[in-house]
Amino acid sequence: MNARALLAGSSLVVGAVLLTALPALAACTISTTGVSFGTYNMFATSPLDSTGSVTYPCTGNSSVSVTLNRGGAASFNPRRMLNGSQALNYNLYLDASRATIWGDGTGGTQRYSNTSVPRNQNVTVTIYGRVPASQDVSAGAYSNSITASINF
Repeated sequence: MNARALLAGSSLVVGAVLLTALPALAACTISTTGVSFGTYNMFATSPLDSTGSVTYPCTGNSSVSVTLNRGGAASFNPRRMLNGSQALNYNLYLDASRATIWGDGTGGTQRYSNTSVPRNQNVTVTIYGRVPASQDVSAGAYSNSITASINF
């Protein structure tokens, strides 16, 4: 299984043996649209939800999994956005009900998997984000960077 990280770029290694035809290797790339939560109201009683996406095309038939890292947090639950030393907890999910944390398969998380990837077509997967309600934080811009990796 090959692994390509969004931040590491992608490369393709092609091997050939003299007079022997080799099957084409599958190659996949990945791109993302970030989750933007907008303005957080610490007095709101409902969580703040938003979405982003991961898009990948593959050139060959392949099984694919996509993982998201912790983004610098000590664990997947919760992830945290920072404004200086102040933290705003949030998380990223595989499902619209925001019950399954999207991670790398460790620490109670699951990875996205697709065993029947269409050839040469973009597949877009929604990232469901949630900032829990009633967090006592200072006003300001909070941010975090998450690395998405595709394994095929």
